[in-house]
Amino acid sequence: MFVSTAYAQTAAPAGGGGDMLVQFAPLILIFVVFYFLLIRPQQKKMKEHKAMLSAIRRGDRVVTGGGIIGVVTKVGTDDEITVEIAENVRVRCLRSTVNLVLAKTEPAGKSGGDAAPAAEGEAKPAETTVAGGIGKLFGRK
Repeated sequence: MFVSTAYAQTAAPAGGGGDMLVQFAPLILIFVVFYFLLIRPQQKKMKEHKAMLSAIRRGDRVVTGGGIIGVVTKVGTDDEITVEIAENVRVRCLRSTVNLVLAKTEPAGKSGGDAAPAAEGEAKPAETTVAGGIGKLFGRK
């Protein structure tokens, strides 16, 4: 008496090749976004970190994974370096545990202590360069 009759709908045609593309388009779009926003920058960062680790030399100030700051005193042939963390306190650690190189030493081939390049370039004070950058942004000289 209160039950209405249910009618079945007719089935949609099965030839929907374009429908599959429409269904998978959001998934493909999500993968492309993840690749460009997450995967690619992470790969670039890992590549730069690997290059930094391979360029560690004696005399570089480094920060290890545990937060210890020291100076590299010996670079081994394998994956081991010796870091001096205090006067006459040397620690052997793996090269892969270095997170950051704070100060790099100059290569042995270059002459150090020459004041001529500083005189030629005449470094501007920090205030001038920052204000100059902001001024250029707003069209001022």
